[in-house]
Amino acid sequence: MSQKCSHLTSRRHFIKSAGITALSAPFVTSGLLANPPSERLRHASFGASGMAGADIGSLSRNKHFELVAVADVDLKRAEGIRKRFPKAKFYQDWRELLDKESKNIDSVNVSTPDHMHGPIGLAAMDLGKHCYGQKPLAQNLRECRAMAEMAKKNKLMTQMGIQISSAFTERLVVSLVQSGAIGKVTRVHSFSSKKWGDMGPVPQKEDKIPEGFDWDLWLGVAKHRPYIAGYYHPGNWRKRRDFGTGTFGDMGCHIFSGWYRSLGLTSPLSVVSHGPASNEHNWAINAKIDYVFPSTKYTKDGNVSVTWYDGNERPPKEVADLVNGKVPGQGSIIIGTEGVLLAPHMSTPTLYPGQKYEGFKYPKLEPRDHYMEYVESARGASGKKPSANFDDYSGPLTETVLLGCLATLFPGERLDWDTEKLKVTNNVKADLQVGRDYRDGWKPKAII
Repeated sequence: MSQKCSHLTSRRHFIKSAGITALSAPFVTSGLLANPPSERLRHASFGASGMAGADIGSLSRNKHFELVAVADVDLKRAEGIRKRFPKAKFYQDWRELLDKESKNIDSVNVSTPDHMHGPIGLAAMDLGKHCYGQKPLAQNLRECRAMAEMAKKNKLMTQMGIQISSAFTERLVVSLVQSGAIGKVTRVHSFSSKKWGDMGPVPQKEDKIPEGFDWDLWLGVAKHRPYIAGYYHPGNWRKRRDFGTGTFGDMGCHIFSGWYRSLGLTSPLSVVSHGPASNEHNWAINAKIDYVFPSTKYTKDGNVSVTWYDGNERPPKEVADLVNGKVPGQGSIIIGTEGVLLAPHMSTPTLYPGQKYEGFKYPKLEPRDHYMEYVESARGASGKKPSANFDDYSGPLTETVLLGCLATLFPGERLDWDTEKLKVTNNVKADLQVGRDYRDGWKPKAII
């Protein structure tokens, strides 16, 4: 056995013997809240490049933010952040960071590939750390529910990385819908032209692991497999079922958020995917997924239907005609009893038909910063939860999206959902996919 393998095995043995699955000794303080934040928010980042680098940059705009530590499995990709924050301590193993820095931090961001959002986030929150977590909140429904429950239990300030939800554009969607500008909502169509999928088989090869990259740590909770250059890391993990959540998981939390908040929704009643089916290893593209939600005060009497499209799939012509055929690459079309709202992703929404809303006075909204909202909440300055907190909002939103991802594994089969029991009630095979299989020694403590 190599020295490296021996080190990893011994660490896992210690973790298991301590009755935990992701951390060592500091877990004895489980349930304690972090030191009350004041003038400094002492912070650790899990991830140093890509979206993690962007998150660090945005959080650090707050003068009270202090980056104490960073963990990234790829030392080469971490060099940029290391140069920008030379006083921060750098680790390759996120467990080691929490082992050594737990007493020195109040807050974390989890900006890793999807499959590690839940395990790392749960470990940090169990130590009482406030958490900014990238979307989707977790890769599977069971971890997502555990994240929301732990945030509530430990009274933590949390925010999911759906930055657009704080932007003027999405908040305008909420204002227009809830003010009754289009009447009662009857139907929603949401879409993304992205193609995070791959219907091909896994290449039968093994490449040399780059220097400074810990492949075993990158795999984390997932079963071991050969390293293939460019196939998983960086970026293409979104296409792989063990690591990402496909196009829907990547973009659904963003694009659903506007109408989901507008309508005051919680959990769907059922979902059905019309295909194509994902294969054993990779997510499919060109999805069409139908949801049924219970009615709210913002919807017409009866259940409300929502359809998701990705890749080459698009709303039908009769829907596109409602917005003069101006269907963007990503966004939503929200149909009401009195009008239609086109909500392009990251662009200003428009009311249709144009002649009816000519001269319509759109509301003015004060600016809001998604990252600053989190920092100010986490350091105790705002006195309120962030708008996309795990327990009240982004947990249920992410569960909705993940249920759609699950449905793509069973095309043509309606999945009935019991949110209280976190259970697919009419399909045993689908219900078994609510969680995931974990590599020995890696199951999060909070997952029963």
